[in-house]
Amino acid sequence: QVQLVESGGGLVQAGGSLRLSCVASGRTFSSYTLGWFRQAPGKEREFVAAIRWSAGTTSYTDSVKGRFTISRDNAKNTVYLQMSSLKPEDTAIYYCAATSRGVFIKTPGRYEYWGQGTQVTVSS
Repeated sequence: QVQLVESGGGLVQAGGSLRLSCVASGRTFSSYTLGWFRQAPGKEREFVAAIRWSAGTTSYTDSVKGRFTISRDNAKNTVYLQMSSLKPEDTAIYYCAATSRGVFIKTPGRYEYWGQGTQVTVSS
């Protein structure tokens, strides 16, 4: 049974930093892409960043480039999202997801597994 468990969300002031973690279990993820998505109230879920588990190659949405960094620790089966220079518009529930259906897929519907989400709130 695949499980993705996020943690690390919270309340932070604009300009601050947070690190989200996603612990993956239940299978080998070497052929998977792990992604981070976010969903703000009243908005659709949107792609934030993704990492190819085996190669470590990454992809980001334009609005977070230079501020967010996705990484993984193979030994801990964990994917991280380091978020810096946070803005109020980054406020959302952040979800970890996994897919075997391609390298850097940005469509939520093509991800097979999802975590429960962690709330990130950035105050101005």
